[in-house]
Amino acid sequence: MDEWSIQELARAAGTTSRTLRHYGQLGLLPPSRVGANGYRYYDQDSLVRLQRILLLRELGLGLPVIAEVLAGEQDTAAALRTHLELLYQQRDRIARQIASVHTTLRKTEAGEPLMAEETFDGFDHSRYKDEVIERWGKEAYENSDAWWRSMSAADRKKFQQTHLDIAADYGRAHSTGLAPDSAQVQAIAQRHYDWITTGWGGEQPDACAFTGLGDMYVADPRFAANYDKHGEGTTEFVRDAMYAYAENRLH
Repeated sequence: MDEWSIQELARAAGTTSRTLRHYGQLGLLPPSRVGANGYRYYDQDSLVRLQRILLLRELGLGLPVIAEVLAGEQDTAAALRTHLELLYQQRDRIARQIASVHTTLRKTEAGEPLMAEETFDGFDHSRYKDEVIERWGKEAYENSDAWWRSMSAADRKKFQQTHLDIAADYGRAHSTGLAPDSAQVQAIAQRHYDWITTGWGGEQPDACAFTGLGDMYVADPRFAANYDKHGEGTTEFVRDAMYAYAENRLH
């Protein structure tokens, strides 16, 4: 194929048309042409550019930073070499994580004592540090980081499970046709807000921060995947519920 429609490109990349339109609005991924019918089409250069965008998102970079990176890249081959090197690094990190889990499983089954260095080799929750600071400031990151490091392994697991439960409840509400501003969904949004507050070290997000998170869920495939696995369109549903909550509770 010489070009792809926005739907075809989104499907091939495992993302959504809404995300691609958002990238286009930010100047990250303009269509190679727009048809007379207003449809957007993308060529092979667009494929390479989107590949770079998605990789950099997976590495934790914010969209403004990605825009700067792409603007500074004039040599496509050099960019692809950098892309490949980053993938090798990611592969090595995942290999360390796999080995770590194997070691934990073996020692747990054998009743052997665990070592922290082995258990957490390859894991680094601070990989999103730059993005958090960019969006919400250094203090927000430091408070959250200090809180996370102070938790026991059991508390961390409980915190993560809370979000999994919230995401699943959003998915069920969406699939049953409830409105984002309904009392039932707003009760889920309240739990969501409380969970974020906990993760921010007790600091309550204001309306702008809360809705900004909702926008990020939709725009960022990493976050969208957490919700859309409960049904297509769940991420947009979550964002709309967050907007309704902010409008009714945070203004």
